[in-house]
Amino acid sequence: MQDIIISYSLEADLATAVGRIAPDRLFVLADDTTAACCWPIVKDYACLAGAQLITIGSTDGAKTLDTLATVWQRLGEQGATRHSALINLGGGMVTDLGGFAAATFKRGMAFVNVPTTLLAMVDASVGGKTGINFRGLKNEIGAFCDARTVVIHTPFLRTLDAENLRSGYAEMLKHGLISSAEETTGLLAFDIFDVDYEALADLVGRSIQVKERIVAEDPYEHGLRKALNLGHTIGHAFESFALENHAPVLHGYAVAWGLVCELYLSVTRCGFPMALFHQVEHFVSDVYGHFALDCKHYDHIFDLMTHDKKNIAGQINMTLLAAPGDVRINQVTQRDDIFEALDYYRES
Repeated sequence: MQDIIISYSLEADLATAVGRIAPDRLFVLADDTTAACCWPIVKDYACLAGAQLITIGSTDGAKTLDTLATVWQRLGEQGATRHSALINLGGGMVTDLGGFAAATFKRGMAFVNVPTTLLAMVDASVGGKTGINFRGLKNEIGAFCDARTVVIHTPFLRTLDAENLRSGYAEMLKHGLISSAEETTGLLAFDIFDVDYEALADLVGRSIQVKERIVAEDPYEHGLRKALNLGHTIGHAFESFALENHAPVLHGYAVAWGLVCELYLSVTRCGFPMALFHQVEHFVSDVYGHFALDCKHYDHIFDLMTHDKKNIAGQINMTLLAAPGDVRINQVTQRDDIFEALDYYRES
């Protein structure tokens, strides 16, 4: 299991993380945005003396095989060995791609995640999933590989724009739903439009604990960990569809829209409370707007869902809820049910 540090002294905690590895060479991976905004904060730390910065493009559009090959090439050109270490400084795209690059370079070098976005702090950097998008499909290629350490430094959240902050909050809402009614209610009550960063830091810590607990019980997603996919079967299809149409959406927005659809199915199939469903639906509408959807797109969206990694024998296999914290994994869901959920979402 990876060690997760909620950091109140970034320099000291990074020094601890690097010291545990004692690498022969140190590299830092950042995208264009974090290279400009976050690298200047840490570049003069003594523990990063001599570290080589590798910069890649920003946004999920850079999470490709070509970008991965560029990182491998830079590591090779700059003398990285299997005894070197890579620090992934950035959002979920950086921690996913950087983790996969480290896991595969010379059959595996150590890496440390320093997530700088809310999405990366509560989701992408924790749990050992690494990978890239391929053939227009989200996270199609990847591997389970834990970072040696994940350093969570919530002051980075003050550098985020509103859209990226809200994107990460969707994963926190998912964690609340799979945890308890109390956590869900607290998250729905938080004012994401006028952020109290100290209160947010507390919510982040609790959200990470939910994911840590689930991953510890099921590190390779054979059972319980599928709970973390709530909202993602339809959400990933929305995300891939938008990317295909050259109108990419932030991951958390797609997850939020997917949550509404999958909670609708939770109501109709598992008895999820209707009143709470409407609370979530209204919250998502207020914060994330609405995904533009036409019934003529349903067949293609369904086809994208058939590539979901949770599917069994070609059947759509969803995670649904009977109530907050009452998770029902491996719910085989038929085409007509999915189209009904899409109809509800489109017309609501």
